[in-house]
Amino acid sequence: MTNTRYVHGYSTREWERLTDQANALSELLHQDTTCPAGSVVLECGCGTGAQTVFLASRNPEARIVSVDVSAASLEQARRRIQAAGHRNVEFHQASIFELPFGDALFDHAFLCFVLEHLAEPATALKAVQRVLRREGSITVIEGDHGSWFCYPQTAEASRAVQCLVEVQAKLGGDSLIGRRLYPLLLETGFREVRVSPRTVYVDSSRPGLVESVFKNTFIAMVEGVRDQALSLGLIDERTWYKGIADLHRATKRDGTFCYTFFKAVATR
Repeated sequence: MTNTRYVHGYSTREWERLTDQANALSELLHQDTTCPAGSVVLECGCGTGAQTVFLASRNPEARIVSVDVSAASLEQARRRIQAAGHRNVEFHQASIFELPFGDALFDHAFLCFVLEHLAEPATALKAVQRVLRREGSITVIEGDHGSWFCYPQTAEASRAVQCLVEVQAKLGGDSLIGRRLYPLLLETGFREVRVSPRTVYVDSSRPGLVESVFKNTFIAMVEGVRDQALSLGLIDERTWYKGIADLHRATKRDGTFCYTFFKAVATR
C-alpha cells in the first residue's frame, strides 16, 4: 500500500505467524462476521489470505473481492483459498488508496490488521467509503500494543515491546490504533459506529493459546523488529535479549498474558 511499510516483513516466518494468529483468534474475532447471502464484500489488505479463509467460510453465499498491494502475498492467498476449496473469492492487486472499482459497488467492506500499517488511515477509510453502497457497512479489526500485560512482567520485557511500537511509528504506522477506531470512523463520515473490545487471556491451563497467541503471535512480532530496534538505537543488546527472555519466561506454568483487540462495525 502506498505511504506505508509493513513492519513485520514478508518472510516465511511471518507467513506462519499470520496463519497461527488467524487460526487462534478466529472465534474471538470472526464469530459474528457475517453478511447476507448475495452480498458483495470487499476485503482490503488481504495479505496471504489468513483472514480471507475465515471470511469466505463464514459467508459462503457472499461474493468476496480481496485486494492487496503485494503480488507475492496475493499468490499465497490464492493458493490458501484453493486448498480450502472456497470458490467465492476473487483477488486483485491494488492499493487501498487507489481501489480499481467504481463508486458504490460493494455491500460490505472488511479490514483486519490493515490500518495500523498506514500513515493516513483516515484517507484509506475515505477511499473504502467511496466504493461502498449507501447504507453499506464496514468491519474494521485492529490490535493495540498498549493493551498487553503479562506476569511476571519486567521493565526489560516492556521495553522490548515498546520497541515494536516505536519501530512501527517510524515506518508511518500506529500499533496503538485500536483505541482510535471509534473517532477515526466518525471523522471519516461513517455512522452508527459500534466498537467492541475482544480480549484474549492466556495461562498454562490453555496451552494451545500459550503457544499460538503468546509465543507464535505476540512474542514473534516483537522478536521480528530486533535488527531495526538495535540499529535505530532504541535499545541496547543486553536489554533486548533479557526482555525477550523475560517474555518467554511468562509463557511458563505460572505465567499469564492478556491482549485486547478492537472490532468496529459502522454504516456508510
